[in-house]
Amino acid sequence: MRVPLDGLPERVTVYEVGPRDGLQNEKSIVPVDVKAEFITRLADAGLTTIEATSFVHPKWVPQLADAEELLGVLPRSPLNRYPVLVPNERGLDRALANGVTEIAIFGSATETFAKRNLNRTIDESLAMFEPVVRRARAEGLWVRAYVSMVCGDPWEGDVPLAQVASVARRLMDLGCSALSLGDTIGVGTPGQVTALIGEVVGAGIPLDRIGVHFHDTYGQALANTLAALRAGVTVVDASAGGLGGCPYAESATGNLATEDLVWMLDGLGVQTGVDVRKLAETSLWMADRLGRPSPSRVVQALAPKE
Repeated sequence: MRVPLDGLPERVTVYEVGPRDGLQNEKSIVPVDVKAEFITRLADAGLTTIEATSFVHPKWVPQLADAEELLGVLPRSPLNRYPVLVPNERGLDRALANGVTEIAIFGSATETFAKRNLNRTIDESLAMFEPVVRRARAEGLWVRAYVSMVCGDPWEGDVPLAQVASVARRLMDLGCSALSLGDTIGVGTPGQVTALIGEVVGAGIPLDRIGVHFHDTYGQALANTLAALRAGVTVVDASAGGLGGCPYAESATGNLATEDLVWMLDGLGVQTGVDVRKLAETSLWMADRLGRPSPSRVVQALAPKE
């Protein structure tokens, strides 16, 4: 039954990160044909924005070493967007050579994670991103900026809201088109999320350019999403079947499951364009190839009963 709540958007864009953020944390290499079929199935379920892969050096994320091969076999359609993560100018060169039109960069709200993830301070990472964004925009590319550890850091603890907003503002000032606020270790709660979005908007970043990216470590991802929607956010990152984590933050468990998100939004009468049953079938298919059950509660509930 659909029962709307006041104060929610009419439509939400689901930014699917499973093929990149989900599969990058797998211990075994997923074959490129499986990845391609996974993305094709996600698109068939109604997802229009699917982050496909990353042009990070294969030494650091070997699970995504097949980025060029994958992009070469993906079916292209004006209805689908396939952003890729680009860590530096070398990654941008590869993206441009492969006809990519949308990229993302990945920054940190904390110094410790910036050093662990990028081997740079925050200032040094921003200096690295500047020519990436400048060149990408000159080539007509859409650029998204991720800022991680927005609710807490496993080494630094609580992260001040003003610190997050400052890094977010600096990333957007580089010329980025959109921003994703990432609770990388899943420690945030709804009040914190509401306050954080207010702080970021107060720093001059419009709501229509802000997305949220929640991990479900403490079971708060859906509650935090609802808080973000009530604050005016209309873009939500999620990962089919709840795949994912972070290879540089051991306490980061799976992302918000796309099925769990869509089930909630369907019940609230918020449009997404996503068929939750087709999506659950896709996640069951992928879980079978990974050799383990999906952690998504909706996937489990919709799975055929023996």
